[in-house]
Amino acid sequence: MNWVDTPESASIARFGHDDGARILVVEFKKGYAYNYYDVPGDVFEQMKSAGSKGQFLTDRIKGVYRYARV
Repeated sequence: MNWVDTPESASIARFGHDDGARILVVEFKKGYAYNYYDVPGDVFEQMKSAGSKGQFLTDRIKGVYRYARV
């Protein structure tokens, strides 16, 4: 899994993507994490380059992909 630490984010501690399983894992600074399923690699790359990771998550991930708290 490729992980990206996000010390600049107010809410996201880090996020990673499993290319084979197409799962985006988002770990939050409050200590919980979510798996988002069927997320393509290019969406992960877009999130990596987004100015605000939290805003990208809200605008492009939530409500689009299935998810589960882990």
